[in-house]
Amino acid sequence: MDSLVSLFSGTGTASTIVFLSLAGLLGILLGKVKLLNIKLGIAGVLFSGLLLGHLGATSNPETLHFAKEFGLILFVYTIGLEVGPRFMNSLKSQGLSLNMMASLIVFLNVGIAIAIKFIFKVPLVTIAGLLSGAVTNTPSLGAAEQVLRDQGGDLAQNAAQIGIGYALAYPFGILGIIFTMILIRVFFKIKIEKEAKEYTDDLNKNRVKLESVSIKVTNPNLVGVKIKELKNTIKEEFVISRLVRNQQISIPDEDLTIENGDILTGVSTEKYFSELKLKIGDVTIVKKPEIIGAVAMKHILVTNKRLVGKTIEQIGIYRRYPANITRIFRAGSDIMANPDSTIEFGDTVRVVGKKDILEEVANELGDSMKELSHPNVLPIFLGIFLGIVIGSIPIYIPGLPAAAKLGLAGGPLLVAIFLGHKGRIGKLDFYMTPGANLMLREIGIVLFLACVGLSSGENFVSSLMNGGLAWMGYGALITFIPLIIVGFIARLRKYNYLTISGFLAGSMTDPPALEFANSIAPVQAQATAYATVYPLVMFLRVLTAQIMILLFV
Repeated sequence: MDSLVSLFSGTGTASTIVFLSLAGLLGILLGKVKLLNIKLGIAGVLFSGLLLGHLGATSNPETLHFAKEFGLILFVYTIGLEVGPRFMNSLKSQGLSLNMMASLIVFLNVGIAIAIKFIFKVPLVTIAGLLSGAVTNTPSLGAAEQVLRDQGGDLAQNAAQIGIGYALAYPFGILGIIFTMILIRVFFKIKIEKEAKEYTDDLNKNRVKLESVSIKVTNPNLVGVKIKELKNTIKEEFVISRLVRNQQISIPDEDLTIENGDILTGVSTEKYFSELKLKIGDVTIVKKPEIIGAVAMKHILVTNKRLVGKTIEQIGIYRRYPANITRIFRAGSDIMANPDSTIEFGDTVRVVGKKDILEEVANELGDSMKELSHPNVLPIFLGIFLGIVIGSIPIYIPGLPAAAKLGLAGGPLLVAIFLGHKGRIGKLDFYMTPGANLMLREIGIVLFLACVGLSSGENFVSSLMNGGLAWMGYGALITFIPLIIVGFIARLRKYNYLTISGFLAGSMTDPPALEFANSIAPVQAQATAYATVYPLVMFLRVLTAQIMILLFV
């Protein structure tokens, strides 16, 4: 019995882990509670940690500090790996203007926080916490706390109090985004059905859609030409899957010569139809490709690491088997499999070939869910190592009294975005299954928020009673003013309302707000805009939080 009492009253490692687990358990349950169609989500862990800290939960400071920092690293690293593949694309087309507007929100948040600090004489530690909570950005909280600890003296001693400001501002951080979405909708008298239809129409208009097509050979210059020679002239325009001759379907051999009246079936896009008509013959879209007889189609998962990074030409399936790879499915995209297309680990490819050899092709490409789900651990620790090293490099910015650093939040985030974008360097791939990524990310954020809550809980109530209500108001101003200004600008510039809702949530890196935005209409506009601005905003949040502190140390 004494040992159990000491477990809940001591300050050892075991006691710390017990209270971390309890904070995580209670917080996750609290986050599932829905009020006015809004849930706290993972932020519930912070409030459960605050409650336990207020009730007297004890912990080992060193263990708590390690768990918090390592949790933050796991969280930002897995975020970087997830958003990395679409980071460069997010800067193209409309993504550039969305990122500019989201960046404007970031800088307005910081500017208002600085103004509040001077006007209302708010302590630096408190305003740093209020800023992070008002924009619901946990990595910026971690980066700011690290900078405060690096300064030493009173700032280092009071660094743990940053969590109080964060917790006070966080609730309206979520509500403020949702309130802004509602206000824009009411003010501009927006009709959701119209916005959803306009988005879908624009998406279909701009999307490069792959079509299953058949082309009848009518060009006399092709008669007697080998399939191999034809492929070299149309490799960017048309992927041949099979050939119909005298009503017989076959997988054409490279050395097969073309005859007048042959029908070539495969994959192309509408923009190439006119060129294909000149080079081969009449093009017909096949709504439902007919694959009968000895020919079949199979979707195969690429898990053979020896093939990763090689092109369709280098892999040469069509040279060894009567089969062709016609499409590549990757991260929700449908890619035409021309000879220069590169295969990546985790891709799914569509193979059309003779039935009796498709299993052989599948074995060569891998097609193993077990291999796909096997944890790819080495790149994780390599990336974290590089991220911490880069995060420790001082960045000298004119006018600052000390060098800024990307720190334990920014360094791993930057490295993970790069590795996620590259996907593979040499023979080392950085693929992580969505399930594994989500698991590590959730563990990381739960550890971090539980540690922040436990370390700040003792003084939370007294801070709330001694100026805390005013601090909540300051946090609301930091949240609301930039959102409403930029949201109105975006709508006046004729941006789709659903896109505006998505990038407003993304500018705050706020999943609960994205959940609310997604509930407005069943289209991808909100999630796409959120993902477009998320990487750059996350990076700016971490950096600006540090710069603000260093400016006023």
